Amino acid sequence: MEIIKALFVLLVLVLNAVKILSDEGLLILDYYKETCPLAEEIVSRNVEVAVLKNPRMAAFLLRLHFHDCFVMGCDASVLLDNYGDIVSEKQAVPNLNSLRGFEVIDEIKYILEKACPLTVSCADVLAMAARDAVASRGGPRWKVLLGRKDSLKASFDGANKFLPAPNSSLESLIANFNQQGLDIEDLVALSGSHTIGKARCLSFRQRAYDINIEEKYDKYRRYKNFRRILRSICPNSGRDDATVPLDFSTPTKFDNHYYINIVEGKGLLGSDNILVTEDHEGKIRKLVWAFASNQELFFTSFAYSVVKMGNINVLTGNEGEIRKNCRFVNP
Repeated sequence: MEIIKALFVLLVLVLNAVKILSDEGLLILDYYKETCPLAEEIVSRNVEVAVLKNPRMAAFLLRLHFHDCFVMGCDASVLLDNYGDIVSEKQAVPNLNSLRGFEVIDEIKYILEKACPLTVSCADVLAMAARDAVASRGGPRWKVLLGRKDSLKASFDGANKFLPAPNSSLESLIANFNQQGLDIEDLVALSGSHTIGKARCLSFRQRAYDINIEEKYDKYRRYKNFRRILRSICPNSGRDDATVPLDFSTPTKFDNHYYINIVEGKGLLGSDNILVTEDHEGKIRKLVWAFASNQELFFTSFAYSVVKMGNINVLTGNEGEIRKNCRFVNP
């Protein structure tokens, strides 16, 4: 039965990709086959090296793709530095001092420019790097639809408005994802990206100290040791930048332990725990339990939702440009 479900979701993924190609004509597979045939290999090899040097880089690169797509679409606006009239999204509250991996994207882009000048967009590099980062940590590998162009502007205000906060309510998360064309299934699947990476004390201190939240997430106080660990790393004030793994069980492996953790009341962020403490017509909790009990189902659903997210408001054709340097628009 579970195999049938997984095959069904895989079929939907394929059909969704075909729909993107035939109905909208936006992105295609093997976009650089003729113009830069080694593009995907260059990205893959450099991501592999970067993750070997620093395992946390996998989470950094995946997060860059998310934070790019949720602001104006998947257009590499998140990579732009302050210049002229551009106010960088890197300075927005959700990104400041927490978004990383830019130097890896710079290195990949430098090599691509040597191999195929002004051919591979920074937005496509982000999409490919996210896929390779997940695969490098044992997660699923999916076909990336390509052909995005890079934006000519950034949106500092959009980054502050549209990126989900670590203490978001379930209603605001659902509304935020809906605004991007993503549904409840996508919300639950993409939340699984928190199976790798770390969070700063600033993001979860309320989770560790608020008694009301403690009662809500752990009614029977089964996990006092978990909260003691959080409090030992994160005092009630200070050490805002101290970090804790989002998944204590397997912090550097992309797997389904994120869902097992939140089922057990050991999710780190408030926005993680609400997936089981609150619900929307009974659907969310069922999805969490399904992913907690079936890793392959999670992998297939995650790949489907990442492909779907990667098509948010993309620039194609004569829109945007191919930046020579991902940090600046072309002169």
